Amino acid sequence: MQVLLISTYELGRQPFGLASPAAWLRRTGAEVACLDLARQPLDEDALRRADLVVFYLPMHTATRLAIPVIRRAREINPAAQLCAFGLYAPPNAEYLRSLGVRTVLGGEFEEGLAALATRLTAEPPMISLARQQFLVPDRAGLPPLAKYAQLVMPGGARRTVGYTEASHGCKHLCRHCPVVPVYQGQFRVVQRDVVMADIRQQIAAGAQHITFGDPDFFNGIGHALDLMRSFHREYPGATYDVTIKIEHLLEHRAYLPLLHDTGCAFVISAVESVDDYVLQRIFEKGHTRADFLEVARLFRETGLALAPTFIPFHPWMTLESYADLLRTIAELDLIEHVSPVQLAIRLLVPRGSRLLELPEARAAIGPFDEAALCYHWAHPDPRVDHLHRALEAAIARAVTAKQDRRTIFRTVCDMLAETIGGNRLRLPDVPPGRARVTIPYLTEPWYC
Repeated sequence: MQVLLISTYELGRQPFGLASPAAWLRRTGAEVACLDLARQPLDEDALRRADLVVFYLPMHTATRLAIPVIRRAREINPAAQLCAFGLYAPPNAEYLRSLGVRTVLGGEFEEGLAALATRLTAEPPMISLARQQFLVPDRAGLPPLAKYAQLVMPGGARRTVGYTEASHGCKHLCRHCPVVPVYQGQFRVVQRDVVMADIRQQIAAGAQHITFGDPDFFNGIGHALDLMRSFHREYPGATYDVTIKIEHLLEHRAYLPLLHDTGCAFVISAVESVDDYVLQRIFEKGHTRADFLEVARLFRETGLALAPTFIPFHPWMTLESYADLLRTIAELDLIEHVSPVQLAIRLLVPRGSRLLELPEARAAIGPFDEAALCYHWAHPDPRVDHLHRALEAAIARAVTAKQDRRTIFRTVCDMLAETIGGNRLRLPDVPPGRARVTIPYLTEPWYC
C-alpha cells in the first residue's frame, strides 16, 4: 500500500498531523510518504504512485489551501482513494466529497486511517472519540525543524522549535470554537510516555523549545503537571509554550509559579473580547473582563508572559468597543505581548458552529459560502468593515517591514481615530516604539 500524507499549513510547525498517522500507517506495512506543502513543492510523481492520498485539515486556512491540491490529485491519479481528516474535515464532508474525497475522518483519526489502509473497501466512522493507545509520532521524511518557525527570545537570540500534542479535544463548548463540532465537550489524553518520547526525538533533532498544541493544556491538570515536571527534569535548559483558557488559569492559579519555574516561555490564552456581553452571551467563553484583568495581574506577579489572542471584529462590536479593547491592552502593558495580526482578526463562522444556535447570531450572519467554507456576515456599521480591511492591509505591510509592535499598535490607534473623526473615544496615548523583542514570540503569526 502506497500512502501519501499531505499537509498544506499548520501554523509554521512541523506537522504533528502527519507524523502521528505516519507511525500508525507504517505499522500496518504501508509505504508512507509525507509532504508538507507549507515547506515543500507538490510532488506530482508521489501523487501518481499513491494508492491512498490523505489530506490533513486542522484549520480553515489549511482546508482552503487543500482544495486545489485535492482537485489536482484527482486529475493526476483518478484511481487513488482520497481521504481528508482533521477538525475541518467532518463539518465540510459534503463539499469534500463533491471534490472526490471518499473518506472523511475527525476526532481520534489514527485508528481509522490504519484500518482504511489495511482494507480500502472498509469505511471507518467519520468521527471517532475512542480512547487510543497512541504511538510515538514518526517524523521520518518531514523537513527538518530548522525549516519551521523559530522562537525569538528577549535580546534577539533564536531557538529551534518542536511541536507535540498532549491531549486532543476540549471539555468546553465555546460557541465560536472549531473543536466543539467534532469533540462535543470531550477531550482525550495522549499517554505521557508517548509525549515525552516525541519530545526526546525532537530535542535530539535540534529543538530547544517545544510548543504544546493542545486546545487547552490544563483540561487535564494532573496530566499537565506531570508533563511540566518531566520536561523540566529531563531538559532544564529547554523552554516550552502552552495554550490555556482564562478560567483554567484562575482555577489553577496555584500552578502558575510551576509554569514559570519549569521553563514556560509564554502562555497563549484566547481572551477574544473585553466586552462581557460578547464573552458570556455570544462566545460563552467561561470568563469575564474582570477575570482577564485578574489573570494579567497574576502573570505580572509571577513573571510569566501572557500572549492573549482576540477576535475584535464581529457583528456585535462597535467602534467604541474596539477603542476600549485597545485602551485595555495599553493599560495592562500588553502591547508587546499581542501579535499585531490579532488586532485585525475577523470572526470566522464555519459550518457546524454553535453560534448559529443563537437567534441574534442567525439574524446577523448571512448564507454559507461553500467556496469560502464559512458563513458571510457584514457589520451593520459599514465603517467597521472598512476599518477592518484597512487594518488588515496596514498590519500586513508593517509586519513585512519589520516594524516593532508598539509602532504598529500606534498606527492602529491612529487609523481608528481617523475612522471616527478624532480622538473622542479616548484612545490610548502610545509612546514611541521600544525594542520589539521584549517577550518571547514565534516567528509565524498565530491565526486560523
